[in-house]
Amino acid sequence: MPELIFPATASAGTSLLQLPPLSLYIHIPWCVRKCPYCDFNSHAADPVLPEEAYVDALLADLEQDLRHVHGRELTSIFFGGGTPSLFSAKALGRLLEGVERRVPFAADIEITLEANPGTFEQVKFAAYRSLGINRLSIGVQSFQAAKLKALGRIHDGDEAIRAAAMARAAGFDNFNLDLMHGLPEQSIADALADLRQAIELGPTHVSWYQLTMEPNTVFWSQPPKLPEDDLLWDIQEAGQALLADQGYAQYEVSAYAQPGLRARHNLNYWTFGDFVGIGAGAHGKLSSPAGQSLRTWKTRLPKDYLDPDKAFQAGERLLSPAELPFEFLMNGLRLNEGVSSQLFSQRTGVALSALRAARAEAEARGLLSSDPARLVATRQGQLFLNDLLQHFLP
Repeated sequence: MPELIFPATASAGTSLLQLPPLSLYIHIPWCVRKCPYCDFNSHAADPVLPEEAYVDALLADLEQDLRHVHGRELTSIFFGGGTPSLFSAKALGRLLEGVERRVPFAADIEITLEANPGTFEQVKFAAYRSLGINRLSIGVQSFQAAKLKALGRIHDGDEAIRAAAMARAAGFDNFNLDLMHGLPEQSIADALADLRQAIELGPTHVSWYQLTMEPNTVFWSQPPKLPEDDLLWDIQEAGQALLADQGYAQYEVSAYAQPGLRARHNLNYWTFGDFVGIGAGAHGKLSSPAGQSLRTWKTRLPKDYLDPDKAFQAGERLLSPAELPFEFLMNGLRLNEGVSSQLFSQRTGVALSALRAARAEAEARGLLSSDPARLVATRQGQLFLNDLLQHFLP
């Protein structure tokens, strides 16, 4: 068991640890159609969404989590899904007003909305911007018709291009484009064509990640033919070089940003910050002043989440002191720059000396840098992150 800086049974209210920054994740579980690769908690929408009832439920859910706020303000909010852009600006406006009445917003709060190019409407997105939503994450995945069809997407390449233009016209000068690589029958030329088209649209951030087969998806049971490993490697290297050449610095396994425009909400995850999760199937990670770290998860099915006779929270679990190092490093080592050694103790309450043996083994294998001030994977460690993390399993 790791050496603790504080007693695990510290009395309530004792200030033993600087609490991490606090974010809010809001899950909107409906989408137009479930994609065959998607393992997120998403459900095909009926013609009329229960917006009013769902906003009421979200605010009631948040009320029950207020005990975990401990006087902090929200540094970021992320609307994920599903397709949050199916909701009207009126519904999201009422929700944001209700959230701010309960938890104060930081003056420079980042508020991100995930959007599907097939749901873009100029007036609607201008209204989103007027609510204080200041960042979009647009799920493009590809601009090529055959690839979009294979992925089950509802938009085409032209709609994706128009969506980026409409985002700018609506006042969003900070937006991410989500792209996949390693798609069925994809060549290096195909992958680079998608990236070049994305870059031409001027996003401030690009999420570029490999398609993987996840359990409980159509692709898991009916897998398409994907590129061989050698080709996947070549696509990865060529894409990283192109993004770097165009001013998008990689700062995480699949995240590339222009200077000063990294995704703050995701950085909070990766640096083991706290987040309240509300909505059907949402997860949260919350710290107490006594140094405990709690994982929470909410009722998954929308019909159950909206049922007044059922609880919002489906479960919770305190992380043991032995689990904290792995949980921290599973996130922090995804970052190209890693995390400071000081932050490890600050966010977990575990002394850095608890990692001494595991660090030495990982360094000896060339997977972890020997920098005493930082916990950072080497280039080899980034390529074989799972192997690196094995050294820190509880």
